[in-house]
Parts: sequence; C-alpha cells; structure tokens
Amino acid sequence: MIIILKEDANAEKVALLKGKLRSLGFDIHESQGQRQRLLGLVGDTSILEPDDLMANDVVADVKRVQEPYKKANRKMHPEDTVLDIGGHKIGGGHFQVIAGPCSIETKEQITEVAQDVKNSGAHLLRGGAFKPRTSPYSFQGLANNGLKLLLSAKEATGLPVVTEIMTPEHLLLFDDVDIVQVGARNMQNFQLLKALGKTHKTVLLKRGLANTLEELVMSAEYIMAGGNENVILCERGIRTFETSMRNTLDISAIPMLKSMTHLPVIVDPSHAAGIRWMVPSLAKAAVAAGADGLMIEVHNDPENALCDGPQSLTPEQFDKLMAELRPEVEFFGKTMD
Repeated sequence: MIIILKEDANAEKVALLKGKLRSLGFDIHESQGQRQRLLGLVGDTSILEPDDLMANDVVADVKRVQEPYKKANRKMHPEDTVLDIGGHKIGGGHFQVIAGPCSIETKEQITEVAQDVKNSGAHLLRGGAFKPRTSPYSFQGLANNGLKLLLSAKEATGLPVVTEIMTPEHLLLFDDVDIVQVGARNMQNFQLLKALGKTHKTVLLKRGLANTLEELVMSAEYIMAGGNENVILCERGIRTFETSMRNTLDISAIPMLKSMTHLPVIVDPSHAAGIRWMVPSLAKAAVAAGADGLMIEVHNDPENALCDGPQSLTPEQFDKLMAELRPEVEFFGKTMD
C-alpha cells in the first residue's frame, strides 16, 4: 500500500501517522520525490481501509500495490534510483560502462586490460576471481589470489571493481570490492541474497538463464528486504530454442524492467550472444532501449584467454565501440560521466 502525503503535510502529524502504522506491524519505506512524498507500507495491508487513512488530514491519496515486490516497485519509489560507485553515478540519466576480462589470469593481464579500458572511457573494471563453469574441468578462476590481483589493478588505475561472489562465506573477502556481482546461476540462491541484504555493498544482480522478470525483481527484493537497497539489475540473455548464439538477448526486458522498478538496469551483451562481432550491435541496441549501462568483456589476447575468449573484445575493438557509443548515449539524453 502507498500513502501519498499532502505537499503541506504537518511534520508532527506525519510522525504520529507513521508511529501508528509501525505499531500495527508495518515497515515503512519513505520516498521523497520532486513533487510527492510517499509512505510505502510493507506488511499485511488487508487490515487497513483506504478510506480510514484518507480521513487523516496529511494524506492526499492511498493506493494498493498488487505486485509481490514492494521495495523494488516503481510505484513505491517513482523516481529512478541513482547509485554512486566510487564517484561514478549510475541510473537517473547517468550511464556507465563496466569492462574487463571474464577471468583474472595474471597480474600483468588484469592491470594491462584495466588501463586499456580506462583509457577508452570505462569507469568500472570487471574481472572474475571465482568462476562458476558448466564443466567441472573448465578453468574455475584464481579465487583469493584473483581477488588480490583485481584489487592490485584497482590500486594501479583507480577504477572501482566488480567481481562475482559464489557463497555467503566469501563475503569477508569482498571488503574492498565496490560492486558484488551475483551471477545468473545464483540469481535464486536465497541464502546468498539474504546475506548480501545485510551488507551495504552495491549488488549487481544478473537475470537467470530461464527466469521471468518478476522473478528477477523478487530476487532483488530479497536483498532490499534485508536493508540493502543498492541493487543494479542486469539483463544478460536468456535460453531459448535458438541455437545460432549462446543466449537470446531480451531487449524488451529493459523498458519493462524500467516500468516495474526504480532500480538501474544494465545489459551484458558479451554473455548474451557469446560471439565477439555481435557485441557492438547488441550494446547499441541496449542503449536505444533505455539501459543505464553496459558490462562488456575485454581481453588483451582473446585467442589465448582461459575463459570466454570468443566473446571478448580486444582493447582496440573496445576503444572503437566506446567512441561510437558516446554520441548515442548523449542522443538518448544520458551522460557517460
């Protein structure tokens, strides 16, 4: 349920209303927009009658929320959430590009790629230390040592870093990581989501291979219900009957998610197709569809990469793409700051 307060609502009377609602067992999610101040109630609102609430002279309107997600719901928070990652904003007209290798292999590799993507205009560095792989015989990442190399590249370049977490037990290792990624295979790892909800880390939540958009937003709700509202949603392609590419990028998910939720929405075109030459086209399509950012894999030697070389751009290809993206991002009213 959403309570819309009057513009001139008396502060003391609003405090009394909030106190009464809390005494009834409701959590209150407060949102202050440019024109409206909202109180979002989380709990069993079937015990409340809108007409009774309307009798309070600080209340302008009351609306019921039918969707099962509350904190992530745009109805509860009409304006876009804007997150600040090391001085770089995402959401609300701020567009960011996250770039780097699928897996961290050596100190030289991650540092070189970090400097390359920074020179091209990316403001955040990605790199996998813990890698969930379909085959148990594939490269699984360098684990703790990989994290150390990623943080070394962060220190060398000043770029905030993004890397994937596999289990709640690893949280202590991620103290200096700026964005914790939850991969597609862990989108419904609810114990992990609950643990992340108790932190203040920004979480990049990827859509599962065969999950609906509501399921994705409900996974975000798990994190937000724990008290952590710093969530970014990522569309990375879904599994369909098409076999000519790894996954099918669901471009329609971007505007739909933007209508469902106030959270930033980014796109990973590298995993969507799994094919290098398709990445620029998919990236541009994502910008046109309203995405708040991109996550692109870049490797200094893709042919010899230990993971996902066929979908990784070279630094030269990434530099060309960034030059093409900037005017498109600005054309659609966003800034790459």
